[in-house]
Amino acid sequence: MTALLKTNLGATPLLGRGKVRDLYAVDDALLLVATDRISAFDHVLATGIPGKGRILTQLSLFWFDLLSSLVSNHLITADVGRFPDYLQPFAPQLEGRSMLVKRAQMFPVECVARGYLAGSGWKEYQKGRTVCGIPLPAGLVDGSRLPEPLYTPSTKGEAGTHDENISYAATVEAVGEADAAELKRLTLAIYKKAAEHAESRGLILADTKFEFGRTAEGIILADEVLTPDSSRFWEGAAWKPGGAQPSFDKQFVRDYLEGIHWNKQAPAPGLPDEVVERTQGKYLEAFRRLTRREPS
Repeated sequence: MTALLKTNLGATPLLGRGKVRDLYAVDDALLLVATDRISAFDHVLATGIPGKGRILTQLSLFWFDLLSSLVSNHLITADVGRFPDYLQPFAPQLEGRSMLVKRAQMFPVECVARGYLAGSGWKEYQKGRTVCGIPLPAGLVDGSRLPEPLYTPSTKGEAGTHDENISYAATVEAVGEADAAELKRLTLAIYKKAAEHAESRGLILADTKFEFGRTAEGIILADEVLTPDSSRFWEGAAWKPGGAQPSFDKQFVRDYLEGIHWNKQAPAPGLPDEVVERTQGKYLEAFRRLTRREPS
């Protein structure tokens, strides 16, 4: 299988290429196409992970369905046969990895839920026993389960820049008190339901981030959701606080890049076949465990 690194839909207006997704204007809607690009340390790498875009899209579709009782989402259809006629010649690029979605006014915050101490949260905790300024008990270690899930929003970093954790008060200032409260409520409710499902499949959902937008119908869940690109999934049976946990994500990629002492500046390097295969295997295993099916 060859990795799809870039789409080309002819005269269809391209609105932009993100780290993973290409975004097109399709009449009054948007078309999100998940490529096989992979990023690390805020840079897109020269090598892709074959099939990754299909896994991300189909996992998001699984979660949109599972969470539909909690929150509406931006999906119109993922059935390429229902896309406009002028997109049908591009079906080989689109099958299994694209979603036709509603346009929405996106909120300028990443909505992060943390059930466990890891990543930037662990780094902040070591400095002053807080995460995003929220006080936590003494004695926690890397990988500890938190007393209760936390809502820790962040800014949306542009390509090549980091997301920055911000306080809840900063989100109130950015979007208003009512919307800030609703984003927090939705984030924690979705995290709770998703974490329970993951636990039933032997996985820990350590943390995740969501993006929300507003349409005429109200606040909706948008972009991708609960994939190994946006979430930390850990192996439940192997969980042992006190260090890095066995995970279902691009950790093999990060470890390789650290090992070759890449300076984390463009241009980003490519990946050896072994790292590609092991990373692909982790994404596939997460998909199979969570959905109990194979990606198409």
